[in-house]
Amino acid sequence: MKTFVIIDGNALFHRAYHALPPLKTKKGKVVNAVYGFTSILFKVIQELTPDYLAVSFDLPGPTFRNLEYKDYKAKRIKPPQELYDQIPLIKEMVNILNIPIYEKKGFEADDIIGTIIEKIKNKKLKIKSFIITGDLDVLQLVDDNVNIYTFKKGIKDFFVYNKAEINKRYGLKPKQIIDFKGLKGDPSDNIPGVPGIGEKTAIELLKEFKSLEELYKNLESSNLNIKIKARLLEYKEQAFFSQYLATIKLDVPIDFDLEKAEWGDYNRDKVNKFLKSLDFNTLVERLSMLK
Repeated sequence: MKTFVIIDGNALFHRAYHALPPLKTKKGKVVNAVYGFTSILFKVIQELTPDYLAVSFDLPGPTFRNLEYKDYKAKRIKPPQELYDQIPLIKEMVNILNIPIYEKKGFEADDIIGTIIEKIKNKKLKIKSFIITGDLDVLQLVDDNVNIYTFKKGIKDFFVYNKAEINKRYGLKPKQIIDFKGLKGDPSDNIPGVPGIGEKTAIELLKEFKSLEELYKNLESSNLNIKIKARLLEYKEQAFFSQYLATIKLDVPIDFDLEKAEWGDYNRDKVNKFLKSLDFNTLVERLSMLK
C-alpha cells in the first residue's frame, strides 16, 4: 500500500517557532521556525517514506467560521512578526523540494486537508494517509487508512493517533469528536459548547446516545439528571452551532492531482544551496540521507 503524507504547515511552523530558541543566520536573520519546520519535514520523510507528499497552509484573512462567529479563535494571542517574516522562507523551502502547496481563501488548512483526504478516499485507491499536525481537531478524519502523526513534546517526539488510540484516550469513535466538541466546546478555538458540560459528561452522553442528533432526539424521554437535561435544552442551538464550527469541511473547491504530489522529484543541488544560505549545515547532512 502506498503512503500519502499531508502536512499542516501552520501547525508545524508555529510548533517549530515556539520549541526552538531564536536561531539566527550569520547575517542576523531569525530562522528558528524555518529550521524547525525543515527538520520536522525531513524526519517525517525519513520515518514514513511517503510516495506522495503535500503541504497545506492557512491564508491571511477571515475564514467562513470567523464570518459566522466573530469570536472564533478570538482569544488566541497574535504571534510575533518575526514568525510571520519566516513564512515566505518556509514556502520557498517547500517549493524547492517540489512539494505542492494547497491553500484557499476563507478556509483553514484543516479544511483543505479534509477535502484532499476525502478526494483520495473517493478514488478508492489503496493508499495509507498520514496527517502531520499539532492540532487534534483533525482526529475526526481518522479511519482505517487515515492516521494522525502529531507532536508529543517539542519537535522530536511524535505520537500516532489511529482509531484504537482515539478510543483509548476518549472512549469515542473519530466521527464522534465533532459531537464531543459540540457538547464540551473547545477553548483553544473559542468554541462555546454547552456551559457546564465537561469532558467526562460529554463522553458519557456520547457513549449512551452515540451522536448529538440522537441525544437531542431522545432527550425529553431520557433518564438524565434534571440539571443536565435542562442545560442541554437551554443551549441546544449553541451545541449544534459548536458542532458545526468544529466540523472540518470535506468539499473545499480546490484542484488536487495526486500524481503532482509524487515525492522525490527535486533538485538536490538547489536544496543544498538554499539550506547553506541559511547556515543549516546539519540539515545539509540530513538531506543526503533522504530518498
